[in-house]
Amino acid sequence: MGGLIPLKDASRRPTRIPLVTAFIILINLCVFVLELMRGDEFVVQWCMVPAQIVAGHHWITILTAMFLHGSWSHIIGNMVFLWAFGPEIEDSMGRGRYLAFYLLGGLAATLAQVAASPHSTVPNLGASGAIAAVMGAFLVTYPRDRIKTVLLIFIFVKITLIPAALLIGFWFLTQLIHAGQVAHVQTGGVAYLAHVGGFIFGAVTARWFEGPRIAFQEAD
Repeated sequence: MGGLIPLKDASRRPTRIPLVTAFIILINLCVFVLELMRGDEFVVQWCMVPAQIVAGHHWITILTAMFLHGSWSHIIGNMVFLWAFGPEIEDSMGRGRYLAFYLLGGLAATLAQVAASPHSTVPNLGASGAIAAVMGAFLVTYPRDRIKTVLLIFIFVKITLIPAALLIGFWFLTQLIHAGQVAHVQTGGVAYLAHVGGFIFGAVTARWFEGPRIAFQEAD
């Protein structure tokens, strides 16, 4: 057993405070607290079910499901990945464009999953699709940046620097291998194909959302 946990971009520092990324994380945490307080009924009400979307019902869940998570590990993992890659993309796009990009990335991920399994009644939830879009944008924008990463191999733990192209490319490859399968969590699931859809959206559209090129401070 092993894994890679990205922590931050070690090659540059954003010139602006990543307020939108921090706000998105805060909203996700607040919604998760509501989940803990209100239980499964709250989650079922606001998660996305492909069959319901195809039938023309509960379209609002395309948005709300982006902010729901099925467990502590689910939300912590997603927020760690968002904080690792989001600030630099927010800086390159500008706050308004970045927020629009994030939400549209989540929408693209959801539509990919609905298209793949239109009759599925498995609840889908989580920020993974939108975060995949951010990762796709990062791969296109800063492929040579070094990402400070926790490397886990059985009981071996090491913090190392991994090129973004290698780290994100490996992550995307694992999503392709598992595409079509559902990653089950406590109260629902997020399809790997949603990750693929979000990632492709991010990689293809990243340049369209970028603002004027600005200077970055190189990290030590």
